[in-house]
Amino acid sequence: MKTSDFYFDLPKELIAQDPLEDRSASRLLVLNKDTGKTEHRVFREITDYLHPGDCLVINDTKVIPARLIGSRVGTDAKIEILLLKRMEKDVWETLAKPGKKARPGTKISFGDGLLVGEVLSVAEDGNRLVRFTYEGIFEEILDRLGQMPLPPYITHQLKDRNRYQTVYAKHDGSAAAPTAGLHFTPELLSAIRKKGVRIAHVTLHVGLGTFRPVKVEDVTEHHMHSEFYMVEEEQAELINRTKKEGGKIVCVGTTSCRTVESAADESGILHPGSGWTDIFIYPGYRFKILDELITNFHLPESTLLMLVSALAGKENIEKAYAEAIRERYRFFSFGDAMLIR
Repeated sequence: MKTSDFYFDLPKELIAQDPLEDRSASRLLVLNKDTGKTEHRVFREITDYLHPGDCLVINDTKVIPARLIGSRVGTDAKIEILLLKRMEKDVWETLAKPGKKARPGTKISFGDGLLVGEVLSVAEDGNRLVRFTYEGIFEEILDRLGQMPLPPYITHQLKDRNRYQTVYAKHDGSAAAPTAGLHFTPELLSAIRKKGVRIAHVTLHVGLGTFRPVKVEDVTEHHMHSEFYMVEEEQAELINRTKKEGGKIVCVGTTSCRTVESAADESGILHPGSGWTDIFIYPGYRFKILDELITNFHLPESTLLMLVSALAGKENIEKAYAEAIRERYRFFSFGDAMLIR
């Protein structure tokens, strides 16, 4: 299986640069994974496809303002740091640009010294380990100095940082939003609950590896980035009970999907716990928990496109994406949505 098999040509103007004013007003392409048939709806009509006894699984991670712009101490040289993963209390794995200015021993000042980072080491993949020193509470300083780490294909400035956050975001830790969840409003979630649909929370802190291109031609040789996940006992019980009673497990986004598939055993039982997952789902994978998926439209040759192809079939996804392009759907993080059922 080749990475190039997952390429498609996307007109640049279909990359959504701004979120819609009404989150739930996005378009929704519904794909039947068995027949390949499609329907065109509005996202708030997702309730028509959810039934009493089903369980909607959402990722309640919260995006931190992980993009910091500072200068090398003693110079005017600008350095951008992107927080990826907290290794210990004040030590983070980061991306640094330009890397040549962030050698071990380099000190970087942010906010006129309110926060200072020292590069400790350089990892094999070029990421930097940085130790931060400061007075006060790190999260409060980050909230003051940091910017939302929007994907590189979004060039517009985000006016309201909450629009790159789900309405149910709870646990700080993501370097990117679980974007399928951006379509939900409190009112829509309330309507879903009133219909008798259960809602389960899991947590997966999304890393920027989500946006990294697959650089090997043989898909099976790609090494996934690892991400931290948590599944609470009560939530695992809710999902397992739904499966046992014959309800559908509908995951909101590939992050929720990767979480439940990582925490499940081969017999399809979801286990509570936390840890790191580098699960890579591509065609040939057998899903253990997930039945249906709510997702956005993904980048060509991406691991996320491979995941949805594993669920719906590569040919069905190719046809659905071609139809979405013809119908001028909006793509990627702030774009429209897809329900694979």
